[in-house]
Amino acid sequence: MLQGFRNLGKSWLGKLVVGILFGLLILSFAIWGIGDVFRGYGVNTVATVGNREIGVEQVRTAYQNELQQLSRRFGRSITADQARALGLEQQLLGRLIAEAALDERASELGLAVSRDTAGEAIVKDPAFRNASGQFDRLAFDSILRANGLTEQAFITEQQAVLARRQLADALTGAIVPPLAMREAIHRYGAERRSIAYVELPASLAGNVDAPEEAALQSFFDERKAAFRAPEYRTVSILSLGPEDLAKPGEVSDADATARYEEVKARRFTTPETRKLQQLSFPSQEEAKAAHEKILAGASFADIAAERGVRPEDIEIGTFTREQMIDPAVAEAAFALAPGGVSTPVSGRFGVVLVRAAEVTPAAVRPFAEVADEIKREIAIERARSLLDETHDRIEDQRIAGKPLTEIAREFSLNARTIGPLDRGGNGKDGQPVADIPEREALLRLAFETDIGADNEALRLADGGYLWYDVTNVEGARDRTLDEVRADVAAQWRVDEIARRLSDKAQEIVTRLDQGETIEAVAAEFSLEARTAEGLARGQAQDGLPANVVTQAFSVHAGKAASAGIGDGDRRVVFKVTAATVPAFVTSTQEAERLQGQLATAITDDILGEYVASLQSELDVRINQQALRTALGTSGEF
Repeated sequence: MLQGFRNLGKSWLGKLVVGILFGLLILSFAIWGIGDVFRGYGVNTVATVGNREIGVEQVRTAYQNELQQLSRRFGRSITADQARALGLEQQLLGRLIAEAALDERASELGLAVSRDTAGEAIVKDPAFRNASGQFDRLAFDSILRANGLTEQAFITEQQAVLARRQLADALTGAIVPPLAMREAIHRYGAERRSIAYVELPASLAGNVDAPEEAALQSFFDERKAAFRAPEYRTVSILSLGPEDLAKPGEVSDADATARYEEVKARRFTTPETRKLQQLSFPSQEEAKAAHEKILAGASFADIAAERGVRPEDIEIGTFTREQMIDPAVAEAAFALAPGGVSTPVSGRFGVVLVRAAEVTPAAVRPFAEVADEIKREIAIERARSLLDETHDRIEDQRIAGKPLTEIAREFSLNARTIGPLDRGGNGKDGQPVADIPEREALLRLAFETDIGADNEALRLADGGYLWYDVTNVEGARDRTLDEVRADVAAQWRVDEIARRLSDKAQEIVTRLDQGETIEAVAAEFSLEARTAEGLARGQAQDGLPANVVTQAFSVHAGKAASAGIGDGDRRVVFKVTAATVPAFVTSTQEAERLQGQLATAITDDILGEYVASLQSELDVRINQQALRTALGTSGEF
């Protein structure tokens, strides 16, 4: 997601949209984030917006749904700390308050949408349609399940959404961005530039001898903070999870067999699948006639060809019985022998003949193959009941002052030491230390505590615990020159080459502005003169990095400039040879798309201002204690 915002921000339009969106978020948060903290509500009310209440369960459910969506987007589990760093909690509460404010105003204005209208809108929603453009009930149910919603709750929510949309359309339904704005943004994004350039290599800086001791010491003294050693900590950790207490060997075959029978159909059975072909007919009579031809020896493909249906159009896919949308067709299809053709079926979408082109029988993994897996699962489940008891016994040992290593031996657990490492989890070699459990939370807490402190164990996702003790602290300090001499000398050399190349580049820029050509300069230094055409603002092209292209748009056509590349050991000197902007034609698809994007941005801006005004008018109040309860966090928002 963050990468998506970065990519969006690379384009002119992306910068415009991102800027507006974040401006609206800031505006919205400014209204409610510093508002009154009302402490007289019931414990189940997080906030009131006018006469509407936002309950603890509503916030909790919305937060969990947002967290799950984030996790799916990132492809990994997102912790509460990571969600907080992304601003999820503030954005969520801001959205719920904005929705409540709009709902309150819509109610005051008598705006409402019937359940039938909401249902029609859902059926027409492209998100719930299959490849043939029909409403897909299975897709609808799947999406609702993935978001933790029931059908009734979703329809109710859609009623509110449509009512809000009526209010929004009344405010912004006829917005047309001014022509001057569209032309200006078109010019910014559509301008293209061409340059003639030469790349100055590090060798052009000449021989860079090692600096004298006094020069190196002076360079180091001016940049001492850059070479400062961070604080390093060594941490002893002990983890306790269900697997640590599980004893699969104590699970009987009888218990494992009972569990196997209980879950066999769901987990260890691959259902029968069938690759199906289907032909539709306008009437039962035509379908019966076609079926009689098949019984007489004609193939399914022959009937398709006779009716002008392409071979690929009769293929409808491979399904399990549960995946079939039409119950009547499913019943007929799964009663056929391989290669068989059904009698005419009156399905949901008309009369059809269906053929079982391929049949893959159901398969069941035998108990012997999965017995160890099942016993391990049962053992882990049983061990969960022992976690809290074992936790308390370990806490008793910690109160007695025993170190984690000794406790680990007594309970047959594994304790280990990680570090020394800095706040970012990097070792003294600058590389990330591997295999740190609950990495972000543990690093944060380890640098907030002290040696000998009684730290509360971290609760793990599997219900287990993680204890940690800081065993050593190496405070941040200024390193001496002797400790980092090689690094300082290397940085001095990089800076010296960059300085010399910059001076040389400035001399060449002056010569180019006075009329010399890139070709003449390149020949003088035995370099290659190059050209690049059609450069787009801020985009790398033809081997030129984005910062060089950006610099090319910062000078007038006919003028020269330079930009560093790499670590400063190379530099590009260029002259802008052309700057062109295509005419802005309002009838093109690109112009229409630009108008739509700008209209959306302006609409968002107006709605943001309107919502902010509503929130102020409706006296938004937040119960911080209830909010912490809903989110399971501490601190104010």
